[in-house]
Amino acid sequence: MENLCYYLVTILLCSLPLLLISKSLLFNHVKNKKLPPSPLALPIIGHLYLIKNSLYEDLTSLSSRYGPIFFLQFGRRSFVVVSSPSTIEECFTRNDIILANRPRGMAGDRFSYNYTVVGIAPYGHLWRVLRRLLVVESFSFNSLQRTSFIREEEIKMILRSIYRVSKNGSLIRVDLNYWISVFTLNVIMRMLVGRCSIREEDAGEELGMQIIKEFREMFASGIAQNLCDFFPILRWIGYKGLEKKMISLHKKRDKLFQGFIDEFQSSDTLLDKEKKALIANLLASKEKESDFLSDDIIKGIALIMLTAGRETSTLTTEWAMLLLLNHPKALQKLRTEIDNSVGHGRLVDESDIPKLPYLRCVVNETLRLYPAAPLLIPHHASEDCRVGGYDIPKGTIVLANAWAVHRDPKLWEQPEKFMPERFEAKGLMDNEEFNSKFLPFGIGRRACPGANLGIRNVSLAVGTFIQCFDWDKVEEDGELDVNFSNRISLKKANHLEALCAPRQESIQLLSQL
Repeated sequence: MENLCYYLVTILLCSLPLLLISKSLLFNHVKNKKLPPSPLALPIIGHLYLIKNSLYEDLTSLSSRYGPIFFLQFGRRSFVVVSSPSTIEECFTRNDIILANRPRGMAGDRFSYNYTVVGIAPYGHLWRVLRRLLVVESFSFNSLQRTSFIREEEIKMILRSIYRVSKNGSLIRVDLNYWISVFTLNVIMRMLVGRCSIREEDAGEELGMQIIKEFREMFASGIAQNLCDFFPILRWIGYKGLEKKMISLHKKRDKLFQGFIDEFQSSDTLLDKEKKALIANLLASKEKESDFLSDDIIKGIALIMLTAGRETSTLTTEWAMLLLLNHPKALQKLRTEIDNSVGHGRLVDESDIPKLPYLRCVVNETLRLYPAAPLLIPHHASEDCRVGGYDIPKGTIVLANAWAVHRDPKLWEQPEKFMPERFEAKGLMDNEEFNSKFLPFGIGRRACPGANLGIRNVSLAVGTFIQCFDWDKVEEDGELDVNFSNRISLKKANHLEALCAPRQESIQLLSQL
């Protein structure tokens, strides 16, 4: 919000006539409607003055005052925030089709290949085909089984690298965020193009760290609302050069993706179908689906894999390890489960995950406390609808506050506490009522299609880390830092570092990897 005063004066002087006209049109549209309760709005900026810290925490605070559904105005954009299971369920069951669209904005205009990226594509035929294609090629049970060897090989590489750095047994300090990032990036890249980005010989070197840094910079920007979407005049005057930066970033991404496509198109030796990379599969299908599978569609699929698919798994794995380090009893309980079920003669693999229920409880509790998208992805009302007895006008952006639901003391016992045992009840995850209070992957027809891939990535990484190494906090006193660096996502402010040493029971296994 820095330097906002100068730009707000510009907005006031330049857009007052437009504001008066739009206010009149808005009043005519909503004058007979029963809107949700709302705080006092200021001229021009609306309720932006209420957002002082992280968006999800401020909206949670507002829900405690105004209820589980309330109305906000950010500049020219209208929002309705829902933060209870009943209102969320009403949004994404009875009104699911009406709220199945995504809001448009400057980031979407510049990053989404004309809104053909599945996460923000308009609801309709294109979105259905894109989602079905992604599920069949990457996220179905058969596809995940076919690519399980990739995840298992990449986690072996991480374990070998850490073991090698530990000089075959000594206690070392490791940047867990870095090693988790190498794992998730290599997994996604092998699924996409059939090869990893960071080779084992480079993983522990400066080159590996530089590659991770470059990928973070290239794929850190999500499709999020910004001030230019709330005040169009800011976009017209080039506020902070945001749009120019987006254009430059998109060109870098597009060049990378086009290079992948060109490489496969010029190659005479594609892998056999069982091990063929996703982009190769899509290009092979292009002849049959030439009207649909354009290069931009394929690049949009690569984009969603390298942003949502990579970053969410990285964040969740890092949070899970931090929580286990802060709760050694839970770590020991998980280790005992792994030792009893898998032993020390082989690594945990994906076929073991269903037989490790406490591991799944740890992952679920991590997702409850630190969902990668605490406000989920915004929804856009394609027509008027009603939720909780209130009118939601067409064009309103609906935010489902998963952070508030996941930490509601009316829904969860000691909600701020890390208690994986709360997920041990049989059949809990299949309960429909439970699904509207546990929302890490969204709800309704626009829920994340890659949830199962994310669960496998996180479970495999956490399971093998706990199986093979002893872990401890770098600083003995107090809990590890849980501060965030982003007002919208739950990215940690500082990389997670920890002390680790190979377990005596696992040294022989690690030496044979």
